[in-house]
Amino acid sequence: MSAAHIIAIDLGASSGRVMDATFDGAQLQLREAHRFPNIPVQTPTRLHWDVLRLWREITIGIDAVVDVASIGLDCWGVDYALLDRAGELLANPAHYRDPRTEGAMEWVFQRMPRREIFARTGIQFMPLNGLYQLAASIRDGSPQLENAATLLTIADLFNYWLTGSKTCEFTEATTLQLVNAGQSDWDRELMRAVGIPTDILAPIVMPGTRLGSYAGINVVAPACHDTGSAVVAVPATQTDIAYLSSGTWSLLGLELDAPILSDAAYAANVTNEGGYGGSWRFLKNIMGLWLAEQCRATWAAQGRQYSYDQLTAMVEATPHFRSFIEPDAAVFLAPGDMPQRIRDYCARAEQAIPASDAEMMAIVYTSLAYKYRYVLEQLCAVSGRTVEALHIIGGGSRNATLNQMTADATGRLVIAGPAEATAAGNAIVQLIALGELGSVDEARAMLSESSRLRMYEPRNAAAWDEHYARFCALVEKQG
Repeated sequence: MSAAHIIAIDLGASSGRVMDATFDGAQLQLREAHRFPNIPVQTPTRLHWDVLRLWREITIGIDAVVDVASIGLDCWGVDYALLDRAGELLANPAHYRDPRTEGAMEWVFQRMPRREIFARTGIQFMPLNGLYQLAASIRDGSPQLENAATLLTIADLFNYWLTGSKTCEFTEATTLQLVNAGQSDWDRELMRAVGIPTDILAPIVMPGTRLGSYAGINVVAPACHDTGSAVVAVPATQTDIAYLSSGTWSLLGLELDAPILSDAAYAANVTNEGGYGGSWRFLKNIMGLWLAEQCRATWAAQGRQYSYDQLTAMVEATPHFRSFIEPDAAVFLAPGDMPQRIRDYCARAEQAIPASDAEMMAIVYTSLAYKYRYVLEQLCAVSGRTVEALHIIGGGSRNATLNQMTADATGRLVIAGPAEATAAGNAIVQLIALGELGSVDEARAMLSESSRLRMYEPRNAAAWDEHYARFCALVEKQG
């Protein structure tokens, strides 16, 4: 087995890749076998995921790896696909950034109180959650639910196409805000209150479940939510740590043994998502590098091309504390002209308006670092946990500038890496299911010794502390 290959398919909001993982008993090695863009499709009425294109790329990637022992797939959360009675896809799934969910949260709260929904699901309230996407379809009279026989998350759609198994993996299902946190099963009472048919639900399976086979290869459900897989690969052997999965989205949290559904957790609007091995990811979603990505795309369309290295160099050479934004303000959610939205935000907040691209990026980076501090303080206060170090994993762990700013803002040691945490965690769950690894603790100890990690000590704390109250005032005004 140690000479065989494990395929970890990792689908992100902007790209996907098929990773070839090998394990020699002491070290996990990852090789990118196939990478491809994930480009949404805008029709006159809806923003869609192009899942048929993604499926084609997945199969191309699988075919590029030989001697494969198992396959596992992880994906973003909150979105879903609907199948008809013949098992065929009814339509390309809608994208969570599609604006159709405007007003859907309030529509749902008229049918079940907001506090009760949190007591049941423990999930952060965001308009992009599957609950509000489904509610918007019901409110708007879409015929799709009437014709649907099965609801699957996006990861489970691809698992179905790989194996024929119609199931919903636990970590992915929880992101829909339709799973009862106390029962780890669908909350049918909530769904009936909103009008979502319960006969379309597939059974929930736990990460590590063998789902079937594809071309004679075992298919194992890892933690199918990409952050769930990433957290498996946090290279920590101690418990007084937090993690930040940094990419298009930033997900900052703690790993707990049980969900926290208290009034304080509700007031902080934190989330309790399912994790591997009965754990819970107590975290908060933060807008993340989406802000920088959209600024870069807007400038490119205007003829100013910047690499990500150039963007970070711009930040380093620019004062940090002139103006801030609340990264999670609703105005920043949809694709579009992010620089203009940031200028408008600063004007409304009576702050200095950025006069250059460099000043714009300094606002984005500084605001993200401060938001990480703000959320980390919330999580510690609600959970009663102390945090001595912050592990930054995922693609954003390569961003040395933002990592240092995060250490400075939070006043905590930042440990960056591995960048491929999601694929590594995906592979680790498969290896445990195959009996090649004994436990997550064993895998984390291995990663802590074999991964190339970078440490960032906090510095210049006085300057970051001096301006923090201004940022908090913005966030609290937004809330």
